[in-house]
Amino acid sequence: MRVHRLTFAALAVVAGLSLTACNSDDGTAQSDSSSAPSASSSAGGSGTGGSDQAGSDQSNGNGSDGKGSGGQGTVAGTGSNANGKVGKCRTDELEVTASDSTIDGDTEGSVAVTFKNGGGRDCTLAAYAGVDLKTNQGELSAKRTGQEASPMVLKDGKSVSFGISYPLNKSGGSGVRITGLVVTPPNETKSVTLDWPGAATLPVTDGSGSPVQVGPIGSAGQGG
Repeated sequence: MRVHRLTFAALAVVAGLSLTACNSDDGTAQSDSSSAPSASSSAGGSGTGGSDQAGSDQSNGNGSDGKGSGGQGTVAGTGSNANGKVGKCRTDELEVTASDSTIDGDTEGSVAVTFKNGGGRDCTLAAYAGVDLKTNQGELSAKRTGQEASPMVLKDGKSVSFGISYPLNKSGGSGVRITGLVVTPPNETKSVTLDWPGAATLPVTDGSGSPVQVGPIGSAGQGG
């Protein structure tokens, strides 16, 4: 009887172990099943991140477009006078030409320089432009005549001129050869280089001062 009892006990232990193993397998399956939503949630998070990134990209695109629009607005506004105030004439807005204006019998030569406003807006010119002559002995700056002049408004499409006077070379010598004319509009730093239309040479001076003089804007008459 004792043997039978031990056998039954052993069978009970084996059965208990089998049930434990089955419960363990079920638990593992449940655990694996519960981990699946976690993976799905991670994928969903990645999708959300992608969506946020797309939204970020769209936001950046819109911001970029906004700046572009502002830039285009600024460019489109160039050339117009802000707040109804007339701005100064820019070098790039002016067509600059020069012509010989010496009259037979004059004791000195003269050249007329003309500014034509092609900027698409009215603009202002101060009293004097800058004038330099290029010569075979270096650059020669013209000095102002000293005539009083006030700033003027140059209407779009209109022209105005000023005069340059210089001594004629009657010495019979070769003199100082003029190779070019450099004009800088009032209050500007950008210059325009032109061919010199006047006499080919200047008389040699003692170096006491520039023999070339420039008159104020309008001193050579105003064109239409």
